[in-house]
Amino acid sequence: MKETRLSLPELSLIAGTRVMLGGGLALLLAERLNKKQRKAVGLTLFLVGAITTIPLGILVLAKRR
Repeated sequence: MKETRLSLPELSLIAGTRVMLGGGLALLLAERLNKKQRKAVGLTLFLVGAITTIPLGILVLAKRR
């Protein structure tokens, strides 16, 4: 098994992107806000979460042993 060591700030960034991605998806599927607001906020959170995952994934893969 390969081991990856991450600092607490790196782990927090990864967790934060997962939260944004999930929160955005939840808002897109929920019916709490009106359609226009839900779509704007949900899509923004989802895209930010998805886009920031790429460099963090590269960081994790680079630290693999």
